[in-house]
Amino acid sequence: MTIFAVEYVYAAGTEAARDEHRPGHRSFLSSLTPESGDVSLVASGPYEDGSGALLILKAGSEQELAATLARDPFNAQHLVAGLRITAWSPVTGELAHHA
Repeated sequence: MTIFAVEYVYAAGTEAARDEHRPGHRSFLSSLTPESGDVSLVASGPYEDGSGALLILKAGSEQELAATLARDPFNAQHLVAGLRITAWSPVTGELAHHA
């Protein structure tokens, strides 16, 4: 399994829609556990300025991760204008054991 850093950049003018779909978005992310399949959530959270979010996930491949994230209500509702997926290797700190 590879660790990926995923950056969401929220679409402009979607604050109300994000508020509406946030419970489903968080439920979706919470469902990504090691027992649920080949994609699991390590950590996630929004940027304090409201522009987007950072998600750290484990997945077998970038393609598999992208397909899974397409089911996120924020993506399905077109609330994410930019999505960047980058393989990441946490070599020090609290997340290093995931590498």
